[in-house]
Amino acid sequence: MSLFDWDYALESLPLLAGGLKVTVQATVLGMAFALMVGLVLALARRSRFTLISWPTAFIIEFIRSTPLLVQIYFLFYVLPTLGLTMSPLATGILGLGLHYAAYCSEVYRAGIESIPRGQWEAATALNLSRLTTTLKVILPQAIPPVVPALGNYLVAMFKDTPLLSAITVLEMLQQAKILGAESFRYTEPLTLVGVAFLVMSLIAAAGIRTLETKLKPYAAT
Repeated sequence: MSLFDWDYALESLPLLAGGLKVTVQATVLGMAFALMVGLVLALARRSRFTLISWPTAFIIEFIRSTPLLVQIYFLFYVLPTLGLTMSPLATGILGLGLHYAAYCSEVYRAGIESIPRGQWEAATALNLSRLTTTLKVILPQAIPPVVPALGNYLVAMFKDTPLLSAITVLEMLQQAKILGAESFRYTEPLTLVGVAFLVMSLIAAAGIRTLETKLKPYAAT
């Protein structure tokens, strides 16, 4: 028996492709959720009202300080007892999104705080509201420089999707494990999974660099 059976590897591709589809879906939807919620958390943490900023800061630090797997387990096993039942995939997307939203919020906050104070003062002199200033003046300048950091979290989330197998999500690695258990050959499916993660990560990194280049003219100088 050869170390790597190409015929078996080809036979494994359809099942692994289905797992890859789930992996990409969880990553894309989870990151979209993280980017939106992370921005809300960043703005809430910078609020002038301590009743908003302090609880938000606690939530962010709590999420950042606890393991993603524990959070996924909590959502999957505890939420149903509270009357909120979701599919394993939806639960996984929510878990990934919330976890990375906490990290993205700190990236957003760093970008916002890098904008010179004079930008805020100029907007105030023009009688712009704080909301208008934030949305129309500050964020368009603050976000472009932090795109690389946000992109790093996209790649990290993609590599964290195998954790969803703990709540029965049939993502790519879980499909490979099932194939290995059925045939007692793990080399082929696990190798294909590793290659797929590498290729998808490189594609994501290239896309992030392209986006960074296009947004560079809008960054604050």
